[in-house]
Amino acid sequence: MTTIPRSRQASVFRLDLVLVFSAMLAASIGVVMVYTATRGNLLAQGFDPHYFLKRQALFVLLGLFAMAVLTLFDYRRFEQLGTAIYILLVLSLVGVLAVGSSAHGSARWFNVGPLQIEPSEFAVLGLVVAVGTYCARREEGLTWTDVIKVLALGAVPILLVMKQPDLGTAIIMLIVLLVMLAVAGLPARILLLLVVGIFVAGVLALKVGLLHQYQLARLTSFLHPNSRQASIQPAIYNVQQSKIAIGSGGLWGKGLLHGTQTNLGYVPFEQTDFIFSAVGEQLGFVGSTLVLSVLGIVGWRILRAAQLSRDTFGRLLCAGIFTFFAYSVFQNVGMNTGIMPVTGIPLPFISYGGSASLVFFAGVGIALSVYARRAG
Repeated sequence: MTTIPRSRQASVFRLDLVLVFSAMLAASIGVVMVYTATRGNLLAQGFDPHYFLKRQALFVLLGLFAMAVLTLFDYRRFEQLGTAIYILLVLSLVGVLAVGSSAHGSARWFNVGPLQIEPSEFAVLGLVVAVGTYCARREEGLTWTDVIKVLALGAVPILLVMKQPDLGTAIIMLIVLLVMLAVAGLPARILLLLVVGIFVAGVLALKVGLLHQYQLARLTSFLHPNSRQASIQPAIYNVQQSKIAIGSGGLWGKGLLHGTQTNLGYVPFEQTDFIFSAVGEQLGFVGSTLVLSVLGIVGWRILRAAQLSRDTFGRLLCAGIFTFFAYSVFQNVGMNTGIMPVTGIPLPFISYGGSASLVFFAGVGIALSVYARRAG
């Protein structure tokens, strides 16, 4: 277990302002995009057109508070709390299956006042802390026994998330786990064996019917964009409408609140899963590139914090957070443009949602804590 000498506790605190302001800028863009993606539908139904705007602004404020708290919190203390955090995340995932709120066949949320808390989002960060804690204590290197223990450690929350079912988040957790093992120094040959084993397990899961039909349809719909098969038509329709919206934006976009697809609500779940279609239609190729550039800066600074970390634990934390963030961006944009499966992954800081906002701001806060104490 890592101990924190008094001299280190009194280290000079240095903040990565580039990361802070890029995250804030991305979240501000997200508030605007959520408003433009929902205003038309709300007006058509006679509801307050600012409903989602006000909620998303509240989520961002809560996220900024979480980021500030975690920036001030010494990340090295998470190693002492790793076991407790892991137990809490498992209990929360079990609890949401037992008493959580359900929608569209999924049990994923706890209702807390005006907020819906989605434990699976927080489970990714919890897994990062738990795996980082275990691997950081194996300074002599990971043995096969350690690998088996880490896989078992990750399997419990991953299987619970799949049970909800939330296949997209489970896939992210698995990718994060593999990347953290690689960063922890796992030999390439063992990592390759794990990847092959996971691939074989995935094929077997398909063969024996462990995945729901709609999950299989979502995973394969992008491979058959012109299929007339009824089971994959909903996923194909969503992507088709998203691609139409993005394509109609052209180079410069139609302007805020002037997107036909966006205003008329042709793209389902546009404020969440398909928010990038609203970005593409209204801001065009140039605006979309700028938005992705801002997100790229956030990812770069998180990765920079990993490179400058003073210890293995900080490096593992930032590597896991970077993987979570970067893959979420890639998956969401790929889903919106038809090159990746539809898995319901939000676009960090841009998509509507309280849990997602809190989790990504929390991740940035942890990275800021690592960066600030890099030379304490």
